[in-house]
Amino acid sequence: MALPISDDLRERIIRFYENHDDYTQQELADEFAVSKSFIEKLLRRWLTTGSSAALPHAGGRVRTLQDHDQTLQQLVAQQPDATLAELQARLAKKTKLQVSPPTLCRALQRLRLRRKKSPSCPASSSAQRS
Repeated sequence: MALPISDDLRERIIRFYENHDDYTQQELADEFAVSKSFIEKLLRRWLTTGSSAALPHAGGRVRTLQDHDQTLQQLVAQQPDATLAELQARLAKKTKLQVSPPTLCRALQRLRLRRKKSPSCPASSSAQRS
């Protein structure tokens, strides 16, 4: 994703446009090393609202498990070696909220809760058998 163009450059483009009526939008774009579509949008915004400032960030999606972090921490504390499927089932039972395993995995990572193995499980062996 490209970085937003600074307000200073936006204002310079508008001032240049006001002082040079004979420039086309493509020539303005070439002069300031920006795209023609940016010039079109900037001029349209400036002519309709009188502002050349960038629009604020609109945000993003709200996390599904945003209000259930403490519940998830409690479930992991109760059984640290639970699989994602087990945690998913327990979370659904406790909160009536259905989430996918990837969503649950991201929530665990965000909380810095690692999936732990039980110390009573035998170690897996990678030695070759003949």
